Amino acid sequence: MTQPNILLVMADQLAPHFTSTYGHPVVKTPALDALAERGMRFDATYSHSPLCAPARFSFLSGQPISAIKAWDNASEFPASVPTLAHYLRLLGYRTSLSGKMHFVGPDQLHGFEERLTTDIYPADFAWTPNWDSTERIDKWYHGMDTLREAGEANITYQIEYDEEVGFAAKRRLFDFARDADERPFFLCASFIHPHDPYVARPEWWDLYDHDEIDMPDVPDLDTLDPHSKRIRYNIQADTVGYTDEQVRNSRHGYYANTSYFDDWIGQLVSTLEETHQLDNTVIIVTSDHGDMLGDRGTWFKMSFHERSARVPFVMAGPGVAQGTASNVNSHLDVLPTVLDIATDGGAWPELGVELDGRSLWELATGGSDEVDETFGEYTGEMLTHPMFMIRRGKWKWIHCDSDPAQLYDVEADPLERTNLAEDPAHAELAAAFAAEVQQRWNSDAIRDEVLASQRSRRVLHAAMDAGPLTSWDFSPSRDSANEYVRNHMDWFDAGPRTRFPRL
Repeated sequence: MTQPNILLVMADQLAPHFTSTYGHPVVKTPALDALAERGMRFDATYSHSPLCAPARFSFLSGQPISAIKAWDNASEFPASVPTLAHYLRLLGYRTSLSGKMHFVGPDQLHGFEERLTTDIYPADFAWTPNWDSTERIDKWYHGMDTLREAGEANITYQIEYDEEVGFAAKRRLFDFARDADERPFFLCASFIHPHDPYVARPEWWDLYDHDEIDMPDVPDLDTLDPHSKRIRYNIQADTVGYTDEQVRNSRHGYYANTSYFDDWIGQLVSTLEETHQLDNTVIIVTSDHGDMLGDRGTWFKMSFHERSARVPFVMAGPGVAQGTASNVNSHLDVLPTVLDIATDGGAWPELGVELDGRSLWELATGGSDEVDETFGEYTGEMLTHPMFMIRRGKWKWIHCDSDPAQLYDVEADPLERTNLAEDPAHAELAAAFAAEVQQRWNSDAIRDEVLASQRSRRVLHAAMDAGPLTSWDFSPSRDSANEYVRNHMDWFDAGPRTRFPRL
């Protein structure tokens, strides 16, 4: 089989629960619905680490964050870590990135031959958490200002960014079709929406009746687990607080921006159709993590509860069967899956490191998979000790040395309201999970590494602030002297050469 092209479309902070594709009665995501109807919808995919940078680094590397030291949103992504893009280059692919990937450090490519845009967030050590202190970091922690700002606007920096990301990705798809290079392509189009702040353009806001926006089901806040209470404290939900109308506005804006992201999916698919590349392109749509959006009285991400940690995962294209897959999996499985797509299940290139995930290509093509589990690690803000998750079948176990354990039957209790960890009827299961955590992770050693990294990065950031700044932020280059029509070109060649279809 000819190597297919691969288009990866990534949202930021999109929980599958808030899409029509996964059954939400209000949210409209017709483009994602259409992909799922002709492809495979995975119903239990998790972010390995529910925070932007660690989620993306584990996604690209196929390795847990503890293996690559991707602790938080200011952890450097080492240039020595092989990524999905590196391996695809070895397999003959052109690799292109348009949009956000939150790379921290001087390497801003990590295997991509080109980046079409800058990133939206800083590439330095500014956002380093501080486990030596429990105090809120006001400069960059999420807060209730986000909910107060929710609503309509004609332009925001996030809208500007995604318009650039989408335009650059569409233009690159045309370039792939009209240039002479016949190698397959891997294009990642990574958008910032529906990430907060929940501010949408009027045409997307007006897609929804404000009174029909559903409200979160909030339990008695006194019954929350300690980590959910920590999140509420640090985002000021229980000090500054918020009103019901701010909740409705925020969810309205989130739904509107989800539809905006979905529209970009549709535009990219249409561009593949226009350039006659759709039939030979595998399309993958996912997100880096979800958003609690008021559930459990918390917002944003940073926990292993369902709306924070679960992500949409839809595949469509040549070889992909129509259906749904219930097997538990995670972003750690994307790299091996993509390698199987690129090799038609054949020989992979030599791997630089051992991968922790498994290929989902057998499931995607209509086969079966005996594996029904995944693992997660979180070492970002709102903690003082590492947090671990095991999801196996219908069970989810959450462990943090500073907190009581949590055990949920996610099938019977999808909102995770009943912690079964101390239930005598589940004592044997809880003991087995607890023993597995001790065997799988050395929590004390990981904590020592996190603390040492944080302390080092705080010093480095202070030093970089003390003198002239040499920025790591990616600056896309453009060769304006050779764009469009210039006097050194043959004017009668430039038009036909850039036209598609060609005359």
